[in-house]
Amino acid sequence: MFAARAKEVVASCRLLAGFSEESGRTTRRFLSPPMRDVHAHLGAWMQRCGMSVHVDNAGNLRGMYPASVPDGPSVFIGSHLDTVIDAGAFDGVLGVVLAIALVDVLQNRHLPFAIEVVGFSEEEGVRFGVPFIGSRALAGTLDADVLRRVDAHGRSIEEAIRDFGLDPSCVFNARAGNRALGYLEFHIEQGPVLDGLAVPLGIVTSIVGQSRLTATFIGSANHAGTTPMQTRQDAVAGAAEWISAVETHARGTPGLVATVGRILALPGSTNVVAGRCEASLDVRHASDETRAAAVATLLDTARQIASRRRLSVQFDTHLDQPSVPMSSALVTTLERAVAAQGIRPHRIDSGAGHDAMIMAACMPAAMLFLRSPRGISHNPDETVVEEDVAAALGAGLAFLDDLAASHA
Repeated sequence: MFAARAKEVVASCRLLAGFSEESGRTTRRFLSPPMRDVHAHLGAWMQRCGMSVHVDNAGNLRGMYPASVPDGPSVFIGSHLDTVIDAGAFDGVLGVVLAIALVDVLQNRHLPFAIEVVGFSEEEGVRFGVPFIGSRALAGTLDADVLRRVDAHGRSIEEAIRDFGLDPSCVFNARAGNRALGYLEFHIEQGPVLDGLAVPLGIVTSIVGQSRLTATFIGSANHAGTTPMQTRQDAVAGAAEWISAVETHARGTPGLVATVGRILALPGSTNVVAGRCEASLDVRHASDETRAAAVATLLDTARQIASRRRLSVQFDTHLDQPSVPMSSALVTTLERAVAAQGIRPHRIDSGAGHDAMIMAACMPAAMLFLRSPRGISHNPDETVVEEDVAAALGAGLAFLDDLAASHA
């Protein structure tokens, strides 16, 4: 029923991937120039669907499809329009395009609630090192201090907003009203679980908690040729032992993932024993208790390794994000909607952070995952299956009709 629509959705995502800061690959950071082209393309489609369109002062593209009754509540549907460096065509953008297509499918039929489609200006945290600028503004949780964060060129978020022709003093006016029924986000899974199970759609039950830290091992820099092995205080060697311990602990704890994704050795010369080594740590689990216990164990392991090697170690915590459950009522509604497509509902935790976790602070939130072939994401080879997109459209329409029946 939705095959032709699904083809249009996929084609639109691939077209938007060409709106990039870099030739030959997709890179679109917070309020960079190509975001204007994205807004123009999607905004025109929104208007054709009968939506009123504007860009709020946090840079979010907003389309409002009115309710069938005066002063009706709202259902928000959205995702993000920014990307990582050298991105695929579907992460984030697919959720916005699907939301607009869903309104288009209504064919001017109005429901007892307004539908507000949101293309968030920023989720990835690439430009300023802080994620979720767009959804934090909508949820009313954006910290004023964040606006002073600067990018690699010394431009602040506040200046970036002004450069885009918006008013940073009014950024907090982007907050959603208090008559929201809930938030729905379509998103690719970005992992291999659904693909491995040959399941097209997954209903997200929670977004796992995250801990992000930096462990800095400090030893003594010395000459690589004249310093005997037994007298060295090699910070890199200590970090390497700890990295192996991180992997071992995560493999032995069900559901836990732990990653050391960045290492910086100083002074960074081939002929110098490193006196300092900084290693990142990213730990995630659906249970906050399990995650906290894992972090405590890994930090204690780092201390033991440092002591044995005559090193010191310091820790800096950058993020301690609790697990965020999705609305049980909306999860149940999504399950009925997926089942109506002839698909057995499958519940899944999200190992990645999403705008839905931010929106859950101010309204009931739900997420529907589409499988990611081979589990590939944040990669130009990222893709989707058109039949899954069609099923997601069908499930989205059933979800809205179910909500409409209960709020008639």
